[in-house]
Amino acid sequence: MSPSATFLLVNAAAAALLAASSMVSAQYSAAYTPSPTGLPQKTENGQTGTNRCGTESSPTSECQNAYLNSVTDFCLWGPPNGGAIADTERIEVAYCTKAGRGTRLFPPGTITGAHFVKTPHYVQITVTGDFTKIGIPSGDEGGELDPHGADGNGNPVGSLVFSNAFGQGLVQMHEWMSFMSATDACFRACSDGNLATTYCPHIYDELGCAWNMPVNNDSPGQFENCEGDDAQQIGVYEVNGKKSTFYQSQTLLGTPVPPAHPAPSSSNCKNLPSVELGAPPPSAPPPSSSLDTLSPPPPP
Repeated sequence: MSPSATFLLVNAAAAALLAASSMVSAQYSAAYTPSPTGLPQKTENGQTGTNRCGTESSPTSECQNAYLNSVTDFCLWGPPNGGAIADTERIEVAYCTKAGRGTRLFPPGTITGAHFVKTPHYVQITVTGDFTKIGIPSGDEGGELDPHGADGNGNPVGSLVFSNAFGQGLVQMHEWMSFMSATDACFRACSDGNLATTYCPHIYDELGCAWNMPVNNDSPGQFENCEGDDAQQIGVYEVNGKKSTFYQSQTLLGTPVPPAHPAPSSSNCKNLPSVELGAPPPSAPPPSSSLDTLSPPPPP
């Protein structure tokens, strides 16, 4: 069978499952409202960090709550003690741009560019930076993080994501997906509802940011907030007038990975001047006064 024929054939059961997940609102066992002390210590079995994070940011925080609000107020996942994403995905902690939520802050110089977009069904940030500053090894191509993982407890286990971008205060975003590498990151969180798993799937974990979340502008040195259209459904294509779903496992049969969908259009973009996100740079000591070098006067 040719690769093109293989691409056109979609497993009926898998397609039905995908359609059902898009048509039926997901039901969740819990919905959390963030507060310094109102969240549980842990929300999943096997969790190494915590969700009761207080308000004091710390470079050793084990907080596993992330926020996705704007280009100047977001978090990404990173290893608590260094290591490749594939080796630490279950224990990642939150690194954030803003203090006050008990998370770690990005060290100075980590973030070099960021593009935030709010669409009708999700919020998304794509970021360029030097993530070796948060312990990801140089050259690490990274991997995917999501709220389910292999056992349903999430990668990282017990992780919670919140956003206030939809004007309802901070609300939990149950469906989300994120990719981290040593140089790039992306994070999408979807509003609860029938389309949450459509726009935040978790089955293309080897294909990275550029394929899962293409954008028009993610250049280093640029920071912007935008509104935008929803992206086309990831992995769904029209071939010869018929809709077909690409599954990552098809590459094992020789099917090439199809190109990413075009980046959706955006509007009302507001560019910010280059900003320092995360922990402030260390303060330089005050210059010594020339008087400090003088010998004390002789005793009377």
